[in-house]
Amino acid sequence: MADAATSEARGARALLARAVDARGRELSAALWAFAWFFSLLCGLYVLRPLREEMGIRGGVDKLHWLFTATFVVMVAAVPAFSALVARVPRSRAIPIAYRFSVLCLLAFFALLHLGWAPVAVARAFFVWISVYNLFVVSIFWSFMADLFTSDQGKRLFGFVAAGGSAGALAGPVAAGLLVGPIGVASLVLVSAALLEACTWCMGRLVRWARQGGSPAPAPLAAPGRSASPPEGSLGGSAWSGIGLVFRSPYLLGIAAQTLLFSLASTFLYFQQARIVAAAIPDSARRTALFAAVDLSVNVFALAAQSLATGRLLSGLGLSFGLSLVPAVSAAAFLAVAAAPTLWVMGVSQALRRGLHYAVERPAREVLYTVVGREEKYKAKSFVDTVVYRGGDAASGWAYAGLSALGVSLAGSALAAIPIAGLSLLVARWLAARQQGMERK
Repeated sequence: MADAATSEARGARALLARAVDARGRELSAALWAFAWFFSLLCGLYVLRPLREEMGIRGGVDKLHWLFTATFVVMVAAVPAFSALVARVPRSRAIPIAYRFSVLCLLAFFALLHLGWAPVAVARAFFVWISVYNLFVVSIFWSFMADLFTSDQGKRLFGFVAAGGSAGALAGPVAAGLLVGPIGVASLVLVSAALLEACTWCMGRLVRWARQGGSPAPAPLAAPGRSASPPEGSLGGSAWSGIGLVFRSPYLLGIAAQTLLFSLASTFLYFQQARIVAAAIPDSARRTALFAAVDLSVNVFALAAQSLATGRLLSGLGLSFGLSLVPAVSAAAFLAVAAAPTLWVMGVSQALRRGLHYAVERPAREVLYTVVGREEKYKAKSFVDTVVYRGGDAASGWAYAGLSALGVSLAGSALAAIPIAGLSLLVARWLAARQQGMERK
């Protein structure tokens, strides 16, 4: 009986290894990374519908102020994390950052449970979650780029990202099942517990790398891009990540691509908010709609990541992976301009976000596998957070300005098409540079 169970387990493991194109001992690392990203995104999506509803409840015409506040907080947070990784070994710095976030969640739970200053707390919660969700995900992908090589990233990052999509599916379901018995405030505790689980998964990945990782003859990373577990501190200053970006055309290209993606995303977000607010006056129905869109996005992304992303990136290359979302964004803006309706916006957002999570985001993370560790942690953190939220703030004010000038929703959609076109050009350039750097 035991032998049969063991044989079945080995067969299932071998089948999974073939499905995700894992080689040697890579499968165990991929599974722990999958579990980490699952826990992380599940915790975030437990709270996401609440965040979206709070944004509309605070007033669609005030959203640009919340995005600006998010950018300001992000500017303060990134140097703090850079200072931490400059002085503390990275295998300790990440748990410290995550557990600080757990403490913040516990503080919000107390404020929500007590009902103190509900409007102010709601706005603060919107801003903090907008910082937190990018920051903890950026840290996760920094570690992944440090642990795996470019070749491994192309094969495995799609499967790893599928963990996030599975978590993003489980999060809204968990919120729906638990909100009645435990209440809205207690959902924050669920998210905090899942974030603590992430640190445990990270510890298992560090142990895997210390034990030798992949048994392949070649090392896990090329010279200068070690894939051994993050051990020492990085040194340097709290602001050195900014200098690294501006001294490297390659990192500047990644920053430009991130900024353009953020600009396009925020334009669509504001257009979505206007269309939804006008079409659905009821708060509960709006929250249900946001949850339904999230569900459709993550079902699509999970299926694609599990079955196709690794082989697409390995077979068709990074140029395809990085170019797909800009092309779809241009089509989405054209569709909204032609028919600014709830259904057109919903389909456009679901398709664009699904392809971002399924293909574009794993492809973008592969870009960081060919740079040094300081770039992976400090420069990447700056790009993923400050640059991204800076794009949010700039796009928010630009959209508010167009609205003040009387530009219609269709007109603002047409104005955003050049953003998608420029993003397509940058994507192709980045793919070519990454390929050249990988060969060195």
